[in-house]
Amino acid sequence: MSLKLKPLADRLVVKPLEGEEVTPSGIVLPETAKEKPQKGEVLAVGPGARNDEGERVAMDVSVGDKVLFAKYGGTEIKIDDDKLLILRESDILAIIED
Repeated sequence: MSLKLKPLADRLVVKPLEGEEVTPSGIVLPETAKEKPQKGEVLAVGPGARNDEGERVAMDVSVGDKVLFAKYGGTEIKIDDDKLLILRESDILAIIED
């Protein structure tokens, strides 16, 4: 997917990673019963926020990182049938290391 979004300041674009659709006991969950995903892959990163002196503060996350984000954080958008989130860096709770 060619991403045509360039996040500003301390924002980033994340593609949520969908959770399991079948429970461990084999029950298939409909779309309405699934938990909102809290994990995702970073697709684009802004240049960072500015501090009080006007200098850019580097972002802690980079493109390709798998992250854990706040459950109701960010703004959901849809591009080419893909659901994406625009989040502030402060909505990122952790980077998932493999």
